[in-house]
Amino acid sequence: MSIPYAILLDMDGTLLQTEKLSTPAFQRTFQQLREQGMWDRPTPDEKELVNVLGMTVEQVWEKLLPDTNEETKQAADLHLLENEIQLIKERITDLYPGVKETLQQLHDDGYALFIASNGQEEYIEAICEEYGLKPLFTDLYSAGRFRTSTKNDLVAKLLRDYQIKQAVMVGDRHSDIEAGLTNGLFTIGCDFGFAKQGELDGANQVIRDFKELLTYLPPHKQ
Repeated sequence: MSIPYAILLDMDGTLLQTEKLSTPAFQRTFQQLREQGMWDRPTPDEKELVNVLGMTVEQVWEKLLPDTNEETKQAADLHLLENEIQLIKERITDLYPGVKETLQQLHDDGYALFIASNGQEEYIEAICEEYGLKPLFTDLYSAGRFRTSTKNDLVAKLLRDYQIKQAVMVGDRHSDIEAGLTNGLFTIGCDFGFAKQGELDGANQVIRDFKELLTYLPPHKQ
């Protein structure tokens, strides 16, 4: 299969208002770890929890669970995933305004859409199922599914697997912009989630509303 033009989209902070979900999920997880005797310190504050969004699972626990053993990190991993999926089903959060309609429009216009996320496979699947996004995507690529260590590697694999000739990377973190630029893609930074000051520097275009994506997509190369 060869795809002439594709749009690669991050999930957290790009499509989903993840901070409303992640903070309570992390808080529940750290409470469970304390109850199991695996953690005896306070839960990191909300700023620390938001700062790890967009990292791979391994990077998250290196930041939030320093100096702990592999068993603790694996337990945290399992608890967090279960808590996230439960909170997704409770609709504690939502997609950003205009996401569903914009993705539907792009799909109807014939664009190949992909998720490219550092999240866990089951987490990405749960979001897409809950919000009815799955039929709009050609495939869901995640670090959890392919065990990639960086967003650069995940995007490179996606481009290679589908023989994509031209693509746009859309995301809200530096890792998204870096992954796009490293792989020679046009990059669009989303400045409506939790991107920090300067985090989207280097992006070809920055949008402040997801619907603006329709305006700033580069034309197809001939």
